[in-house]
Amino acid sequence: MGVVSGVGKMAVLENKIAVITGGGQGVGAGIALALAAEGAVVAVLGRNLTKLEATCAEIHHRGGEAQAFVCDVTVAEDIDAAVMEIVDEFGGIDILVNNAQIIPLGRLLEVSDEEYQEGMASGPLATFRLMKACYPFLRGDGCIVNLASSAAMRPDSAGFGAYAAAKEAIRALSRAAACEWGEDNIRVNCIMPLAMSPAMSRWVESGSDDVEEFLGSVPLGRVGDCEEDIGRVVVFLCGPDASYITGHTLPVDGGQAFIR
Repeated sequence: MGVVSGVGKMAVLENKIAVITGGGQGVGAGIALALAAEGAVVAVLGRNLTKLEATCAEIHHRGGEAQAFVCDVTVAEDIDAAVMEIVDEFGGIDILVNNAQIIPLGRLLEVSDEEYQEGMASGPLATFRLMKACYPFLRGDGCIVNLASSAAMRPDSAGFGAYAAAKEAIRALSRAAACEWGEDNIRVNCIMPLAMSPAMSRWVESGSDDVEEFLGSVPLGRVGDCEEDIGRVVVFLCGPDASYITGHTLPVDGGQAFIR
């Protein structure tokens, strides 16, 4: 029997194999927990084994199934090796969530070439490589959710240019994959989350002068919970109720982004 989610309701992702990068903390861990709560077997990828094992331990504590796989998404060989390990262990892949991202912040004159390249390598290049590596196993009924950002859509993107460029590249790749792989019944969507990650939590708790203004820009007046607000939306996008949704970007940010 699979994991039961809610009274009398079977888990919507029962027996699905889900791969999530950057799953050791924050948004990635929240998504992993939400997927596991709906019956998915979760392969949690990242560079820090201790953090990955903590996510897996929490999933096991709740009665779910998960396994940690050490993988640096900026290294092509790591990606290929991790995908094959997951397939060997679980027999396939049904869901891919590209969450890992090194964040290059700062004004353009302050961001070095190396920082910019790290953002691109960990974001769009890793997403590109992982989608291609998982493609053979996703054909037939697969789902990909890539994490984008509303940083490029703010009235003032100062300090976020390099990060926004990486995330917009991910959106472009996602749309192309949705168009090219629809015939293979692979759905590809993006989310733009505003979530209480560890870094966001530290900033909010710092009492910075900018915090009140920032929260004031969110119509719902709060930063989303990594599992309940962000993870549950990923569950929806990977589940049967979203079977006719592909090629889109969904803001999950309490109404902060205004996308025309």
